[in-house]
Amino acid sequence: MSGINIKKLALELNLSAATVSRALRDSYEISTETKQKVWAMAKKLNYEPNPSASNLRSQKSKTIAVIIPEVANNFFSQAINGIEEIARTRDYHVLIYQTHENSETEIAFIQRLLSGRVDGILISISKETDDNQLFKEIIKDIPVIFFDRVFKDIDAVKITTDDYESTYNATLHLIDCGCKKIAYLMGLSNLETGKKRIDGYTAALNDNDIAYKNELIMADCTDDDENYQQIKKLLITEKPDGIISSIEELALPCYYACKDLNLNIPADVKIISFSNLKTAPLLNPSLTTITQPAFEMGKEAATILFKILDKKYFESNETLILKSTLIKRGSTRCE
Repeated sequence: MSGINIKKLALELNLSAATVSRALRDSYEISTETKQKVWAMAKKLNYEPNPSASNLRSQKSKTIAVIIPEVANNFFSQAINGIEEIARTRDYHVLIYQTHENSETEIAFIQRLLSGRVDGILISISKETDDNQLFKEIIKDIPVIFFDRVFKDIDAVKITTDDYESTYNATLHLIDCGCKKIAYLMGLSNLETGKKRIDGYTAALNDNDIAYKNELIMADCTDDDENYQQIKKLLITEKPDGIISSIEELALPCYYACKDLNLNIPADVKIISFSNLKTAPLLNPSLTTITQPAFEMGKEAATILFKILDKKYFESNETLILKSTLIKRGSTRCE
């Protein structure tokens, strides 16, 4: 039988490609029973290892991969700049993969990269991703650094920002400016990042004796027009005096909705958003932002990856937390 590769072997055995690969290499991480099953199936199907792939594994490809939800997002474009700055000093190429928030696309990219095409992976997981099992497998085969959007329960280096504290302080800023009915536009609810952000909002309300109301929470969806319509409906029905957008994509629809409804920002409603938009100061009024240290995060992630590749980094499970900055501008001006 010709054309048998690790992927097909894995399919026959109902195992992951990573497990089959390690079994074929007689890895200590795989049980003797599993190895014997894999070897028996490989023999039965006349599997022959790809010598070029083995060579790639034993040599450096001088390439790293960055897997992100979207390049157009200002945060990720700045993080890539930080990664590339470090990679250039090491004479490494950087391959960029966009998942467009699709977990299946993410998995396909990762499985492709396990062939030895890259020496390491930097990843910010898609908002659809809720299973870390594949990642637990691949980190045994290739160095992986998680940044910004990470799994809580995985033994790997994770670099995040202070999402809870950032949202807490943003909510506090609105309360200090007199807001008593603060709406929250929720994104990334599936991920640890999103959970920490809404926890910060909830805690700030609680600490200031303001009741949490489900009616003031809006969950984002994939359709831009639907998000806009939801924001408009929220402004009409609930009449919030403050809005916190937990993701950058929902900030501008707030401005459009307020304009359509003849609401004045900040007199009628004050707006804060997580955002790395370079045009935030140019909006009318300028947008108050929770700005993440995206460039620094990219640099830090790449620096640690290269330390791992150089065998100079021994902390296999560590979370580094970088601080975001609340930049107060016109959209939350206190009267």
